[in-house]
Amino acid sequence: MKFIHTADIHLDSPLSGLAAYKDAPADLLRTVTRDAFTKLVDAAIEEAVDFMVISGDLYDGTWKDYNTGHFFCREMGRLNKVGIPVYLLFGNHDADSEMTKKLMLPANVHQFDSRKARTFHIEALRVALHGRSYKEAATVENLASSYPAAVAGWLNIGVLHTALEGYAAHANYAPCSVAELTAKGYDYWALGHVHEHAIIQKSPWVVFPGNLQGRHIRETGARGAVLVTADESGIQSVERLLVDLLRWHVVAVDASGASTMSEVVSLVGQAFERLVAETPDKIYLSVRVCIKGKTSAHGELFGSESQLREEILGQAAGQGIDRLWVEKVRLETEPLTDMSQLAQRSDAIADLQRLLAEAPADVDFLKSLMDDLRPMVDKAPMELIKSVPELDAIRSGNVVDIVKSVTPGLLAYLSTSN
Repeated sequence: MKFIHTADIHLDSPLSGLAAYKDAPADLLRTVTRDAFTKLVDAAIEEAVDFMVISGDLYDGTWKDYNTGHFFCREMGRLNKVGIPVYLLFGNHDADSEMTKKLMLPANVHQFDSRKARTFHIEALRVALHGRSYKEAATVENLASSYPAAVAGWLNIGVLHTALEGYAAHANYAPCSVAELTAKGYDYWALGHVHEHAIIQKSPWVVFPGNLQGRHIRETGARGAVLVTADESGIQSVERLLVDLLRWHVVAVDASGASTMSEVVSLVGQAFERLVAETPDKIYLSVRVCIKGKTSAHGELFGSESQLREEILGQAAGQGIDRLWVEKVRLETEPLTDMSQLAQRSDAIADLQRLLAEAPADVDFLKSLMDDLRPMVDKAPMELIKSVPELDAIRSGNVVDIVKSVTPGLLAYLSTSN
């Protein structure tokens, strides 16, 4: 017997961090969550699975129109034609309180009730699935405590959308402990809500499949569902089933050995080559480049972020493919020269260092700086301000952090130039 366990599909959820850039793959972005789900349905049919379990957050909140629901119905219809039933539990994003539009689903889709825990029995397979959907998005009660006892002699699957214990990065919905789940006597817990793939334990199996498609730079790496194989003695294997089409990566480049911008750019190009070689041909790549390390190139890089981004885009294009895209370039290098060494000098640079060191506490200086910068920011488009932290800081009246962040680079640049 085989079944697919998936969760956190977030159909039609927008991908963030890409659309603001003119060179983003717009056509792909519009349909990527749907395309990943279609790949999952293709895999279910190809593997001839006995059923599919969706452990919450199928949707991304209320639909803008009925197209989202129509798409899901079509995919369920494909599974219905080949006799694959689907057991659907609603999580916080598709709770009764969140959804203002609904459609009658094909007969093969069985929905867990939100009022109390329900058990579906698959007689031919001797499988019992227990679960309860969310009625309210902010469900903070322990739903698992109300789940029924295991059906003796059957394979028991608990379906639950939960933060579980220890996942502080996720909203603490339907909280429960691994010990509580174990005590239920089920064979497999099909969890949802946590977007990272994780096998919490194997006796019984407690599994987060992760979300189906990464949606932003905080969801890096391969994404998909899991394919579970079982027999009369219980669960035999849990394998990842990768279906994502666009994969997010943070490419960290150590520039400590570089002395020029050209050398830094070359290191980025080499990192791109390695990433492309490790990634299947049909996967699109959205990368954030983070350049780090103490380097003598720090001074040359200071103030040249736009040029550096263009050079890095050129390295991406130089891969000879159209599936590698640079989401953002982060410059986090440090100068080789220690600031305390500069202070020992008796020249204009040392004088400037002392001035900048005192600037954060100089009210008159900060006011003058703010008066000079604010008119420029007020003329900038709001989307630009929000995408550039320094502009947003000026708009908020915070120039102290800007002075502090600019100081090392400016001094390194001037030191290199002299």
